[in-house]
Amino acid sequence: MTSARSPLHRLADLRERTVDRLKSDLGAKQALQARYVANIERMQRLCESTGASGALPPALSLNCAAYKQSVMLMAESHRVDLQLHEADMAVAERALHSAAREHEALDQLVTRQQAAWQRVENSRDQKRQDDMASQVWWRAQP
Repeated sequence: MTSARSPLHRLADLRERTVDRLKSDLGAKQALQARYVANIERMQRLCESTGASGALPPALSLNCAAYKQSVMLMAESHRVDLQLHEADMAVAERALHSAAREHEALDQLVTRQQAAWQRVENSRDQKRQDDMASQVWWRAQP
C-alpha cells in the first residue's frame, strides 16, 4: 500500500521544492529590482544636487557638465537594465505560478489517493471485524 503512494509523494515533494526554489529566486530578483530603483533615484539626486554649471568658471563648468552627462548616461543604462530585469521577473513569476498550480494539483491528487486508500483500509477492517463477529456468533450457537 505504501509503496504505491510513494512515487506520487516523491513527485509532490519535488514539485514543492521547485516552488520553494522559484519563490527564493523571485525574492532575489525583487531585491535586485529594489536596488536598481534605489540606484536610479540616487543618480537622479546626484544630477540634481550638482546645481547649475553655468555660474562656474569655464573649466569647472565643463567638468560639471561632463559629470552630469556621465551620471545621466549611467542612470539611463540602469533604467534599461531594470526594464530587462522586470521582464525577466515577469517570466519568473509565470514559472512560479505554473509550478504552484502543478504542485497544488499533485497535492489534491495525493489527498484523493490517500482518502481512497483509507476507504479501502477501513473496508478491510470492517470485513475483518464482521468475520470475527460472525465466528463468535456461530460458536455461541448450541
